[in-house]
Amino acid sequence: METYSRILSYARGLGWYIPQYVVTVILYAIFSVVNIALLAPMIDVLFNQVDAKELIPSAPEFNFELSYFIDLFNFYFNNFMVEQGPMAALKFVAITIVVTALLSNVFRYIAAVLLAIIRTKVVKNLRNDVFEKTIGLDIGYFTSARKGDIMLRITSDVQQVENTIMDSLKVVMLEPALLIGYFIALFMISPLLTLYSLILLPLSGGLIASIAKRLKLAASMTQGALGRIANQVDEAIGGIRLIKAFSAKNYILRKFHLEIDNYSRLSVSMAKKFDLASPVSEFLGISVVAGLLIMGGSMVLNENSGLTPSLFITFIIIFSRVLQPAKGISTALTGIQRGIASAERIFKITDVKPEISEKADAIDISEFKLGLEFKGVSFAYENEPVIQNISFKLAKGKTIALVGMSGGGKSTIADLIPRFYDPTNGEISIDGIPLKDCTLDSLRQHMGIVTQQSILFNDTVFNNIAFGQEDPKEEDVIRAAMIANAHDFIIEMEDGYQTSVGEDGSKLSGGQRQRLSIARAVMANPPILILDEATSALDSHSERLVQEAITKLMENRTSLVIAHRLSTIQHADEILVIEKGNIVERGTHDELINKGGVYKSLRGMQNIE
Repeated sequence: METYSRILSYARGLGWYIPQYVVTVILYAIFSVVNIALLAPMIDVLFNQVDAKELIPSAPEFNFELSYFIDLFNFYFNNFMVEQGPMAALKFVAITIVVTALLSNVFRYIAAVLLAIIRTKVVKNLRNDVFEKTIGLDIGYFTSARKGDIMLRITSDVQQVENTIMDSLKVVMLEPALLIGYFIALFMISPLLTLYSLILLPLSGGLIASIAKRLKLAASMTQGALGRIANQVDEAIGGIRLIKAFSAKNYILRKFHLEIDNYSRLSVSMAKKFDLASPVSEFLGISVVAGLLIMGGSMVLNENSGLTPSLFITFIIIFSRVLQPAKGISTALTGIQRGIASAERIFKITDVKPEISEKADAIDISEFKLGLEFKGVSFAYENEPVIQNISFKLAKGKTIALVGMSGGGKSTIADLIPRFYDPTNGEISIDGIPLKDCTLDSLRQHMGIVTQQSILFNDTVFNNIAFGQEDPKEEDVIRAAMIANAHDFIIEMEDGYQTSVGEDGSKLSGGQRQRLSIARAVMANPPILILDEATSALDSHSERLVQEAITKLMENRTSLVIAHRLSTIQHADEILVIEKGNIVERGTHDELINKGGVYKSLRGMQNIE
């Protein structure tokens, strides 16, 4: 119930849609019941059961009781019979049936449109919220979460919740309104037969509830299996080159087939439970009808019971209509369990509290004045130490380079500066202000990051360079591309700056992708640069062009550079040699060479290479 309430909480901003829906549903139910109830007088006319010898002297006195409306109809109907004859009365009833059927379907259509609006707006709010919450999670969450499963929760699970909303509103409003109307009519025809049906119908409801409870668990397991399939597809497409290069097609197919087999097994199990509800409710409903035929038929044969043939036929027709909303409720309840299982998967994302958050009184950094400082900073991934007791100062306008073997903790140090992670111990400050005391947006707006992996979006060259900028000017984008040595290859492309780069920049070479990343950093014009092995994966020609672009980018900026090729950082103001999470050497290039330690050894290894 808590999950269902949370789903409905996304109905905010719907204004008068819900009250309008309630009113139209009630009117639809009223005219639907009246439409069927008119069959009784029609049958009486056909079988000469109406006494047309006397005029009813006056219309009944107005009140809000149901009997008033019945007496009012009988007043006009009987008088019409006396004045116009049976054939005219038959036409009168037929026309009334047509009018009530028209009104019933008009209100039914309006209710359906209102329901579609409510459903669409609720799902829009839910999807926006889950995407916003997902984007707001810290980077640490995505290191362990499966991307395919996250995508499935935002798409397929939300879609399942959409179906649930439609079903649930019918269960809450439409079907019960019809049932109440039908049972009022049934009770007025024969209280005894109605009580009999009310005793038997809850039995089917209990069986359906039992089926629905088991369905929820099956639905949750099925959606989880579908998430694993989506994740495998995402990984296979992303690593298609590797799969082909290592002839790993059969290996990947075996893994995929196992997941598909598991999903198929779970789907069949869920289908057995889901599809059981409808035949069970239908069988029990027909069994009740058979009992009513026997019981009601005996009452009709007993002339003292007061149940006429026309009323009994009308009772059976109305009760047959009861089976449809009852069956709809049972089907909807099983479907709702699937939606609630999906909603619980969605809320597992929205309920995650980001480990990186802002203080209520966080400070906006308007200007970078002095520099960055690490004070005894340590960090661990799940209790596994990565860096320990790191201290250094990066003054404004200076460059510090981090070097060392892979896995030493260099990238972790870089990730701590924009607060992708927070230190386990120690403190990092900017202009003397601890990073935890700064707003995240103002902190990150002062930083430009270029990594070894160029991240481009499936958009135009122009939009990738101007990423995150409000109303970018064309001349600024072109200038940024020129500084990044990218302008020449861009204008040679088919549509120039309006050329799409493809998925992950697949239409570009590695060097071209990297230069667009640098152009993006130039466009942002940040005072602080973080360069994480930006040239390590390039050929010599591309490396030269990218390195020239990086040199231009670093002019008059504060830079932290993680370098694979040591020849690119000889002019750094300070070089920190990182080994196993510790600073083992520090100094300028010449100082470290003269010292003859780890740095000189690394330099020698690269010279040999």
